[in-house]
Amino acid sequence: MHSQPGSMTLARTYEVRRDDGFVASDDPGRLDLDVVHGYLARSYWSAGIPRETVERAVRNSLVFGLYSPEGQVGYARVVTDRASFAYLCDVFVLESWQGRGLGKWMLEALLAHPDLQGLRRFLLATRDAHSLYAQYGFQPLGAPARFMERHDPNVYQSQAVR
Repeated sequence: MHSQPGSMTLARTYEVRRDDGFVASDDPGRLDLDVVHGYLARSYWSAGIPRETVERAVRNSLVFGLYSPEGQVGYARVVTDRASFAYLCDVFVLESWQGRGLGKWMLEALLAHPDLQGLRRFLLATRDAHSLYAQYGFQPLGAPARFMERHDPNVYQSQAVR
């Protein structure tokens, strides 16, 4: 999406297709939110996340769906200004589709997105996939003491109690 100040910007869908019928797409209208919420709600990083929170995150992020000919099998979300910074999160491939290289392919498609080129910083957090992301240039923080966070790992559980 490139425009001059004050001009209208028409959203373009970014899609990458494989010969075997798989598609990676940034079209949020194509997402199966039942699949996305179902996985995220049971994941270690967002257990119990409310569907409304997932919907709001989708509306305010660059999202990627991974689709087989049968339906959605993966997802990734990027929080970005599309100019200098991005944060990759919520990456998954459904368990029954893992082990086929689909996660790597989706990540390659995502990293090639035109709006994610020339970024100064691209972050992510992972508990167990460091070697995967290292293949794509991600590395441990060079100066972790410069980074700070506000972290509430129980936010979804405390919201449910209200």
